[in-house]
Amino acid sequence: MFSFLMAGLVLGASAGFAPGPLTALVISETLQYDVKAGIRVAFSPLVTDFPIILFTFLILSKLSSSGGVLGTISLVGGLVLLHMGYGSLKTDANALKITSKPVNTSLQKGIVLNLTNPHPYLFWISVGAPTFLKALDFHYLSAMGFMLSFYFFLVGAKIVMAVLVGKSRHFISGRGYVWAMRILGLFLFVFAGFLFQDGIRLLGV
Repeated sequence: MFSFLMAGLVLGASAGFAPGPLTALVISETLQYDVKAGIRVAFSPLVTDFPIILFTFLILSKLSSSGGVLGTISLVGGLVLLHMGYGSLKTDANALKITSKPVNTSLQKGIVLNLTNPHPYLFWISVGAPTFLKALDFHYLSAMGFMLSFYFFLVGAKIVMAVLVGKSRHFISGRGYVWAMRILGLFLFVFAGFLFQDGIRLLGV
């Protein structure tokens, strides 16, 4: 059982701290609003991943021979990131003064992004589901431990990032804030390009 707990720790922490669209959104929402907004994004995998996991278990064998579904999801995810990146590029110096408290859409943004991002699907198809099934063959507590460990460190890593960014938020004002948001917007465009590339590859175009 210990080996599966460690597998959850390593996989969860590495996924949580790894650069990616959800990490960029955690940072963006924290800078634009506050730490709570970033933390709401961090919790989005807890909402989205159950249907993703169920999806992978149900059609794992079919997806192994066809990338059409993942390709379509990847292209949609690219469009979502382009929209978010465009919003970040349009940020001006008064952005911090416009909203006195965060709007309650950060969790929804994280949910939409995670559902249209093919990487969770790819992870569960190639790594997560096989590890879970192996743990389940050993003992159901091992499978449960793997899941709990994975999501504890996945979400925990995102929360840590939001807190760290939030602590330095008072240094970011005026043009510094504008350029930080524009850089994040460019990163979102880069990630969108990767998703489009994945989509085209998976669709076999």
